[in-house]
Amino acid sequence: MQTGIQESIWRAAVWFGGMVCAASLLAMAGTCAQAAQPHRVTGKIYFQQVQIAYIGSGAAGRGRLTFRGRTYPFTIAGLGVGGIGLSKLTATGNVYDLNSLPDFEGVYGQARLGWAVANKGGGNLWLANDKGVTLKLKTRRQGLMLAGGADGVKISFSH
Repeated sequence: MQTGIQESIWRAAVWFGGMVCAASLLAMAGTCAQAAQPHRVTGKIYFQQVQIAYIGSGAAGRGRLTFRGRTYPFTIAGLGVGGIGLSKLTATGNVYDLNSLPDFEGVYGQARLGWAVANKGGGNLWLANDKGVTLKLKTRRQGLMLAGGADGVKISFSH
């Protein structure tokens, strides 16, 4: 009987330690994202996606980019670590340092922090790609989720 209790305590300790590590990584990612301040607003972005997380996380959705007076539809999908739950995320914000339309597509690193309980929830989302494009977003979540972690997302224009 003690072996089962000891194993449960050990698993809880490992889980807690993992969460502390994830929180530390998130804090560092958020600090790095904020330290690398974007230079100029060059567009606006809106998207919705469904996120599911249990240690690992996945997301898929659609959105639109407004750049130089035109609107461009895109898809967004990603995988990562951190968080628990299921939610629908709506994000709006600014695009920084986008010089040409092809620079928007690609893989973005993401630091996220947010929560959702029923139809109330919010947070912030920062994404940056290797072409110098940065997205700073305000998010609203619906569902049941505690999101914290880092991952990569791929943005592709819809055709």
